[in-house]
Amino acid sequence: MTAPRVFPPMNIQPEIVDIEPRSGFAALNLSALWRYRELLYFLIWRDVKVRYKQTALGVAWIILQPLIQVVVFNVIFGILMEMPTGGVPYPIFALAGVLPWMYFSNALGRSATSLVGSSNLISKVYFPRLLIPMAGVLGGLLDLAVGILLLVPALIYYRIPVSLNILFLPLFLLLSALTALAFSLWLSALNVRFRDVNYLIPFLIQLWMYLTPVFYGRSLIPGKWADLLALNPMTAVIDGARWAILGTLPAGVGSLIQEIMVALAVIAVVLVGGLVYFRAAERQFADII
Repeated sequence: MTAPRVFPPMNIQPEIVDIEPRSGFAALNLSALWRYRELLYFLIWRDVKVRYKQTALGVAWIILQPLIQVVVFNVIFGILMEMPTGGVPYPIFALAGVLPWMYFSNALGRSATSLVGSSNLISKVYFPRLLIPMAGVLGGLLDLAVGILLLVPALIYYRIPVSLNILFLPLFLLLSALTALAFSLWLSALNVRFRDVNYLIPFLIQLWMYLTPVFYGRSLIPGKWADLLALNPMTAVIDGARWAILGTLPAGVGSLIQEIMVALAVIAVVLVGGLVYFRAAERQFADII
C-alpha cells in the first residue's frame, strides 16, 4: 500500500521579506568594489583599447599630445611673452606642468561622461556603478606613464640633475587621480540626469586650466589671490610635480605643504559628498539613462 498524500493546509501564507536599500554610509557598499575587481580591470582595458582603436598613429598620440602642447606654450609664453620660470628653461618648465594636467583633464573628461557611454551595460546587468568612473580615472595612468618618458631626454638635454625629490612625484600624481575621481563622481551622476553637463565639461576643463599654474608660475599670482588659488587641488599637484622633477619651489617648502593640506581637505569634502550623491542617484541610473 502506498502512503496517503499529505497536502499543506490552505490557510498557510508564504513569508514576505521586504528588501530595502540601506541608508547612510553603509549604503555605499565599498566592499563590493573589491569583489568586482576583475571587472574593473576589464573596464580599464576596454577604455585603453577603444581610445586608440582605428587610429593611424595609435599609442604615438600619448607622446604627441603633450609634445605639441609644450611647443605651443613655448612659442606663446616662453618666446613671445618671456614668462618667468625661476631660471628653468621654459620647455621643461611647461612639460613638468603639462603632463600631470593632461592626465587630470583627460581622466576627468572620460569619467564624467563614462556612465552615459556605458548605458547598454548599465541597463542589462548589475554591478557597482562606481567602477565605471573609476575605470576612466585609472585608464589614463598608462598614458601618464608613457608621457613621463618624455622627461628623460628633456632633463638630459637641458642638463637638469634629478634629485631625491623625484621620489615624491607618484604622491602628487595620486593626488591628481583623487581630484579627478572626486569631481567625476558628481559630474558623471549629474550627466545621467542632465545631459547639459556633457556640453559643460569641455568649458569647465578649459577654465580650470587657466586657474591652474600649468603654463605660468605661481610666483606671478599676488599674495591674496595665491591663497584663493590654493583652493584648487591641481595647484598643489602642479607645484609639487615641478618641485619633484625640477627641484624649483619659489614660494618655499612650507607653502607647498600648506597647498597640499588645503588640497587634501578639498578633495576629502568633494569625494565624500560625491560618493553619497553617486549612491543616491545610482538607484535610477538604469531607468533614466
